[in-house]
Order: sequence, then C-alpha cells, then structure tokens
Amino acid sequence: MDYTQNKKIMQITETTLIIGVDIAKKDHYARAFDWRGIELDKTISFRANGTGFNEFMDWIDRVKLKHYKNKTVIGIEPTGHYWFTFGREVLGKEYTLVQVNPFHVKRSKELDDNTPSKSDRKDPKTIAMLIKDGRYQIPYMPVGNYAELRNMNNLREEMIKKIWSVKNKMIRWLDINFPEFLNVFSTWEGKTALVTLDKLVLPSEIKKYTKEEILKIWRENDIRRGVGIKRAEKLLDESMRSVGVTEGKNTAKFEMSLLLREYKELRDILEDIESKLSEMTLIIPGAKNILEIKGIGIRTVAGFFAEIGEIKRFRHPKQIIKLAGLNVGENSSGKHKGQTKITKRGRKRLRALIFRAVLPLIATNEDFRELHKIYTTRKVNPLKKLQSIMVIGCKLIKVIYTLVVKDTAYDSSKMFKDIKRLEVA
Repeated sequence: MDYTQNKKIMQITETTLIIGVDIAKKDHYARAFDWRGIELDKTISFRANGTGFNEFMDWIDRVKLKHYKNKTVIGIEPTGHYWFTFGREVLGKEYTLVQVNPFHVKRSKELDDNTPSKSDRKDPKTIAMLIKDGRYQIPYMPVGNYAELRNMNNLREEMIKKIWSVKNKMIRWLDINFPEFLNVFSTWEGKTALVTLDKLVLPSEIKKYTKEEILKIWRENDIRRGVGIKRAEKLLDESMRSVGVTEGKNTAKFEMSLLLREYKELRDILEDIESKLSEMTLIIPGAKNILEIKGIGIRTVAGFFAEIGEIKRFRHPKQIIKLAGLNVGENSSGKHKGQTKITKRGRKRLRALIFRAVLPLIATNEDFRELHKIYTTRKVNPLKKLQSIMVIGCKLIKVIYTLVVKDTAYDSSKMFKDIKRLEVA
C-alpha cells in the first residue's frame, strides 16, 4: 500500500479513460473525460441493478473504442453502502476502481461554475477532475475471513446501539415512575434490580409487601448473596416516599415488561455475536500474539482487524495511524506556529477503538503505565494526560504491527528502546 501523489498522477496517461460516477440508491450517473479534463461523451444514467451495470459497461467500451483509450479508471464517491455492489462488479470486470474523499468533492465542486449547487450530473465531473489530479485512494474491500470479521463486528456495533437505546428508555421510565430506585441499587442492570423491576415494578406495588416478603421473592429467584433484609427495608422506605407518577399504572407496568424482555433478548443476541466474533478473530494470523499483551482483550483485537483488514498490505504502521486519524497536523504560517493536534480523519471507529484500548492498558499494564508516566513527567516537553493517551495509542499500533508482521512475541524491552534513545539525546 504505497501510493504517493506523483505515482497516482502517473497512473493517468494520454490513453486513460477517466469515468466519474455519482452513486445513488436507484440511479447512478456517469461522465467520461480524458487525462486533460476534456469531456468525451454525454452524461449517462443507469439503473443500480445488473441490467443497468451492463449498459454502463457497453457505454465504456464504445467510448474507449471511439477515442482510442486502452485503460479505464472508474472513480466514485463512497455513499453509504450503495457503492458496495457497484464496486464489486467493477472489480469483477478487472477495471481500476478508485475513491475520492467526499470532503474533497464538497470543497472543489465550485471550481467549474462558481456555485455551491450539487446535482447528480455535476458531481461525476468533480469526481473525475479529482482523479485526474491524483487526488484519490484505492478502496480496500476485505475478502475471506477479514470480510466475515468486518460483517460480524458491524453486527456487534449495531446490537450495542440497540442495547443503549433500551437503556436510555429504561432510565427514562425510572425517572418518571420510580426516581428513587437507584438509591437502593447502584445499577438497574444487576440481577436483584432486574428481578425487582420484573416482579414488583412500581412503588405502589412494592408498598403492599413487607420487607420479609420482598426478601422471599428475591430468594425464590435464586438471589442468595449480596442482598438481605436491610436492602429490602431500604427498598420499602424509598417506595413509601417516592414521588413517581401514579397515573397510568397498568400501562407503566406493561411498558416495563416490554423493556425487560427486549433488553434480555438483545443481551442474548449480543452474547451469540461475541462468541462467533471470538472464534473468527482467533484464526486471524497474529491475533494470538496481540492477546499476549496484558490489558488487550479479544473485542479490541476483533475490532482492530475488522477495521483495517489484512495488516500486511500496509508498508509501515504510520499508514495505519493515518488511517485512524491519529496523525498530527498543525496550522503554521511565517513566524506563527499553530497548535498541533490529531487530524481526526479516516476511520473514526478505529480511532475510538484505540482510545478505549489504551485506557485499561495504562491502568493494568505495567509497561504502558510506565510509558504514560514518562510522557507526562519528563522535563522536556511533558505531555498532558490526553496527549499522552493519543501518543500511546500510536505506540500500540506500532507494537501490534510488529507482532503481526514479524510473527513475534511481545517484548516490553523492545518497546522502550526508542524512549531510551530520546532520553540520551
């Protein structure tokens, strides 16, 4: 994976046909240009199905034959998931498929007509002009185990979103009907709290029981440890002085039963997904080496490979750092030196995963905790805590890259070599 700006420009020659395609759900639009930006044929539209794609291919063949082109570069702006099928078909025909950054399309669409307008016929030209200037990327579409892993990880992310939606609804229900509930239980997701919400529900219902009867209900539902008569007494007291809404009790009870059922079903589905995700991750080359790092779990490894795919396609870990948007950018002009900060471009899910992985590393892993201490307490250019976390995240990517590419075991002494060289300097 080594495409410099010059190499990208050199791919576009006099015999190259540049096709810009605006992707949509039902109809795609395409325009054809040569290496100088001269349009070679009229704009066409074609349906987003097999018949439409064949018409698109026939059109390309006619334009190539008419203008003596022997190479075709087809460029798209990634639009949600709509480009997946189109991209697979293009690659299946062994054409060169490239992507342009939607941000670049948005910023450069005024160059031709000096208007910020956007249309299905205008965007293909903007896309083609970016390709002509070498401002494109080669899309990576994972195959085999990496494709399976990415799809499964996407399912997990979607399931987590649904669970959080249920959690928010549950908090809302408690705030309205029993705001004192969390004075009794630290969280509503605990086993005892869930049984209470299932069997007792509202304060008006709880007040009908004695503390001994409440304790008996807990015991009948296999709750033997952690709660006793004092917890039952506290629940009863909070119910007595609750300010929760008392109207619409039947509907509130029914809503709670639905929320509990939905929450339990989603949790069961999530467990199934994570079980399959773990199995898929362990067969990825180098995954077991990464798991040897104390503080790194199977979910982190699964999410990492799901986002980047085959790691050996990268020539250097800095490319992965840039993909995650953790590379540093600055605004400087003349004598003014602006603040440096991470670019936050690229795959935000990968960036979030690295950030979440570093926090437990600093807490539980002696090596990374020492690294964090060095960065935040050194005499020359000490870092703030958040800056140190970002730097350690980049360091973690470098460590993972080495473990997988070289198929070696984790060695903390090697991780500190560059730190020691900096101290000597």
